[in-house]
Amino acid sequence: MADYLPGLSDLRLPSFHRIGQRFPTPTIADPAAVVAAELAKPEIVARLRPGQRAAIAVGSRGIAHLADLVRALVAGLRAHGVEPFIVPAMGSHGGATAEGQRAVLTGYGVSEATVGAPIRASMEAETIGALIANGDGYRPCAGDAPGAIPVYLDRHAWHDADLVIPVARVKPHTGFRGPVESGIAKMLCIGLGKHVGCARLHREGYGRFAALIPAAAALTLATGKVPFALAVIENAAEDIALIEAVAAAAIATREPELLALARTLMPRLLLPEIDVLVIDEIGKDLSGTGMDPNITGRGELGQPRGFTGPRIGRIVVLGLSTATKGNATGIGLADLITRRCADAIDRDATATNVLTSGSLAGGKIPLSIPGDDAVAILAAASCLPGVAAHDARIVRIRSTLQLSEIAVSANLLPTVTAIAGLSDLGPFSGW
Repeated sequence: MADYLPGLSDLRLPSFHRIGQRFPTPTIADPAAVVAAELAKPEIVARLRPGQRAAIAVGSRGIAHLADLVRALVAGLRAHGVEPFIVPAMGSHGGATAEGQRAVLTGYGVSEATVGAPIRASMEAETIGALIANGDGYRPCAGDAPGAIPVYLDRHAWHDADLVIPVARVKPHTGFRGPVESGIAKMLCIGLGKHVGCARLHREGYGRFAALIPAAAALTLATGKVPFALAVIENAAEDIALIEAVAAAAIATREPELLALARTLMPRLLLPEIDVLVIDEIGKDLSGTGMDPNITGRGELGQPRGFTGPRIGRIVVLGLSTATKGNATGIGLADLITRRCADAIDRDATATNVLTSGSLAGGKIPLSIPGDDAVAILAAASCLPGVAAHDARIVRIRSTLQLSEIAVSANLLPTVTAIAGLSDLGPFSGW
């Protein structure tokens, strides 16, 4: 292999240590039992009537025990005489095809066989209302008004269901800050809006989302089809910390509270400075931007507002997750990638997602380095202003979603011992 940088072939990776990161991890032991209890709440029971048909909206973000949650929801609805089916609520994900979105659900263990309800997947959507910009906000308007922004709803949810029930993980978004970010409201208008609705709302830009998402979700709620949402919050160990059936009338006020709680439970990198961050895998199943800017400090619009994580010099991505199926959205936030990572990119799936979101920086493909993973890591360490490659402080993580255990170069061990919440678990030889 060519020595792309003088001296690169003479470098060797330092030894690494496994480091445990401790975070608060409240955990629900029996998610199915909690779903059943939530469906028994009077304000929820009041919206369920025998003979109704319910579209359960399931998205493309990984949620712990997702199939168990959906199966429990299906059983609970049937106990009230409501007949459910599943609709993918993931905007343009899955390559913006019905088959692709069905495959995403299957990858999460959600199928008719596992949850006991059929899946009706379509990319068709119906216009249910329109918004128009009103200063810093948005207000409803006639669909034919100049500048009107249509809001869409999945065709099956609109025509074939009396009720629409989103199953949504509430968490900080990767691209904007607002009273609601990723969660119920976003699923109602972007996830259920399918490709056409997702693309139209993203044309307004992330800078408008803090006002746009609540306004668009309000139009979906105004249809009267949403009796409640099943909100889920995960802890830093990727397990369920909270499950709550939020009645439609309470979504606008309760979701901001759930978001605030989710933010306190997020994992993070506890080290203050990292010269090279090595990420084994990125993917849409792990973060909307492949690697979470709330962890790395890198988003398409720059550092997220309020970011308190480490200063990171270079980011190296080694590969794509299996579940992302080649969708490399967010790859542009890395500095270097391996050649095997570059070869795994599905250009069509990535282009569809990037263009739909309007986040073009996330689709730029960084320099790819041939050879093994070590070469890419050492190349990044060799490109740190003012830092010699052999002195680079290197941290390796599985993904930005998996942070309970990380690996650090030996020169970071003195820092590790000085930080509460970090513990040396011994030599690192791989995950």
